[in-house]
Amino acid sequence: MPKVYAELMKNVDILEKHFKDMQDIEFTVQEGQLFLLQTRSGKRGGKAAVEIAVSLESEGLVSKDQALHMVTPEHLDIMLHPQFKDEDSAEYTAAVIGEGLPASPGAAVGVIAFTTEETERLYAAGTAAILVRDETSPEDVGGMFAAEGILTARGGMTSHAAVVARGWGKPCVCGLADLKIDEETKTLTLNGITLKEGDFLSINGGTGEVLSSAVELAAPEMSGALGTFMEWVDDARKMDVLANADTPKDADEARKNGAGGIGLCRTEHMFFDHLPEVRRMIMAPDEEKKQAAIDELLPLQRADFEGIFTAMDGLPVTIRMLDPPLHEFVPHAADAELAASVGLSVEECQATIARLAESNPMLGLRGCRLGITSPEIIAMQARAVFEAALDAKVKGVTPVPKLMVPLIGTVAEYTHQADIIKSTAEAVFAERGDSVAYSLGTMIEVPRAALLASEVAAAGAEFFSYGTNDLTQMTYGYSRDDVGSFMPVHLGATPTSHSMCPIGNRPNRPNQSP
Repeated sequence: MPKVYAELMKNVDILEKHFKDMQDIEFTVQEGQLFLLQTRSGKRGGKAAVEIAVSLESEGLVSKDQALHMVTPEHLDIMLHPQFKDEDSAEYTAAVIGEGLPASPGAAVGVIAFTTEETERLYAAGTAAILVRDETSPEDVGGMFAAEGILTARGGMTSHAAVVARGWGKPCVCGLADLKIDEETKTLTLNGITLKEGDFLSINGGTGEVLSSAVELAAPEMSGALGTFMEWVDDARKMDVLANADTPKDADEARKNGAGGIGLCRTEHMFFDHLPEVRRMIMAPDEEKKQAAIDELLPLQRADFEGIFTAMDGLPVTIRMLDPPLHEFVPHAADAELAASVGLSVEECQATIARLAESNPMLGLRGCRLGITSPEIIAMQARAVFEAALDAKVKGVTPVPKLMVPLIGTVAEYTHQADIIKSTAEAVFAERGDSVAYSLGTMIEVPRAALLASEVAAAGAEFFSYGTNDLTQMTYGYSRDDVGSFMPVHLGATPTSHSMCPIGNRPNRPNQSP
């Protein structure tokens, strides 16, 4: 029916020009006559959205500004992560064995690992792994950092696995109710397919699909339609976009992708590449051995910071001092290998692990509290930052360090840590006979810190950053690891309970002492 086809194409062209968008058209042909039933803007994935927007602009159907509004942040997020080369291929479709929640975008391929310890071992050996758990907890962050991707049977879009994975830019699929994990036999079963530890697994964090083989990946490229689109974005934007980056490699990639600096460098993430030294520091039986381990970490942190400053030459780098509970860096149980690495007996090692354990670690010894009880750690980190900045300066780099005190709840906590950082800076500058400009601020993560913000600023904080994960869960009293299980029903039953208090009705805040 070439005549009908020609008529269809003519009408498609008319509709696309009228609506100025790609159309999803329903039609029928009856007795040789074409009937158009309905039309609407067609659904599209990330790559298609960008290519359609650029194509429509080149055809003169939309302006650049209109084209920019046709692509969502979610579309771009998907495109800036590794993807599978061909999701429409027979090989890909045949390998899909289940579908969960697309908790963090991107594609990942690796061998199955069921424990943090196994994931870290594979990472050290240069083998890509997918960490598979019923659900993750703060004790799993070492394995999550080492994994290419994360798969959990439980949890939603705000679960621990989802939040951490998105923060690190790692693909994650959560909430596969049919996923059964047998840790004794080290196998997983999903929709009748059983895989064992060491078998290949692929996950698609953009669709939630889980695949039972190693599917070919394609690295993101800032070229073609995406390159053109992002040039338009740079021309139109009125604010800088800063990246989260914790390594020189991440910083270099962020710079290539147009980041205006680093908004958050999480120093604890650097520690995952130096676990033996970190564990010797944490588990040292006395202050002398603890200081010796800290001295080992100094040149390692200094090298990392210098690499980051070099990558971000002339752009700001906001560095958060050590934040998480120290027990996150040690395994759940001691073994001979761990004991030997920290110079303790297995019994002493296990006793130390038990001593470090906390009932509620996210509200325990972390952030500035850790810095107050172990000021030598903060002094080491500050020295590493300032020495790295001076080393980079000698090489012609312009470092712009911004140091940030985490998790304060009082003015005194901020000033205690700020004094350590400032005195360390003065010492380093005196030793080197040179200096660099730096700024000092804090991360507002505790509701009390938000209420005391003006007092903290008056005490010398030059900038604030907001840690919305902790701030939200502490304000509402929700656990971000568990909120996904009840929040949809909760919001449906109490639709107005989460609205903000109107400013005009807000009661006056009484004077509060720091």
